[in-house]
Amino acid sequence: MERVYQGILTLLLLLLSFTMIVPFIYVLAISFSDSSNYISGGFMLFPKDFSWEAYDYVLSGQGFLNAFKASLFITCIGVPLSIGISSMMAYMLAKKTLPGRKWILNLVIFTMLFSPGLIPNYLLIDKLNLIDSWWSLILPGLVGAWTLLVMKSFFQELPSEIEESAKIDGCNDLTIFFRIILPLSKAMLAAFTLFAAVAYWNTFFSAIMYITTPEKWPLQVFLQQIVVQANVNEFTDSGVDMTRNQQINPEIVKMTAVMVVTAPILALYPFLQKYFAKGVLIGSVKG
Repeated sequence: MERVYQGILTLLLLLLSFTMIVPFIYVLAISFSDSSNYISGGFMLFPKDFSWEAYDYVLSGQGFLNAFKASLFITCIGVPLSIGISSMMAYMLAKKTLPGRKWILNLVIFTMLFSPGLIPNYLLIDKLNLIDSWWSLILPGLVGAWTLLVMKSFFQELPSEIEESAKIDGCNDLTIFFRIILPLSKAMLAAFTLFAAVAYWNTFFSAIMYITTPEKWPLQVFLQQIVVQANVNEFTDSGVDMTRNQQINPEIVKMTAVMVVTAPILALYPFLQKYFAKGVLIGSVKG
């Protein structure tokens, strides 16, 4: 009976993996296909007449370099700040002796239930003089309520004897946190690092609202403009030379944009994979 169960489970997982891998291969194949031989709506797993023209179309020009630098800055600055501030605040909230702890936790939970709305957020960013600044895309997402609560649960599960022994040896709270707690939290930190990296890398809606200068657009906004322009075949000031490659199929441009956006995250995931499976379950089970 156990073998039958394992066989059914394996089959279901293979089918699930198939439904995820095939669309990705389909997108990859289209992105490398030649526009003159591609027919929209046709299914393929291999490129038709292999061609780099769509990637040359998307990646060429100063506009792409500016957008890539913007997304890289937002992600590389936002992720360490987010993980650092969130972990320190969660460690603080894990201490039951913290004055006002219950009120702070209630305030954190309140932010999960109620959102200030679009207009108040924009007015706040405007009052802080962050409009058209990359910091408007970094600061609002530094600390998340769900992240705090999961990190807090993890820190509470760590044996208190470890901290007590460290204090007997003369360690202060900062030394305990950085030299003992964080090394024990690598799985959890790796999981949330990946979550934060994906969130910052995929910044789109906030960038549309707050970034007004095309040269400061992050990669997602820039590629969205390329896709739109590929459909209408017109030239704008986004830094893309639309006078070249006018015959490129818009569908190929869309698939190429998807590959360009997902490639950095796919490259990051293998380095965090060994921590990810364990990290995503942290806080879900006590004891």
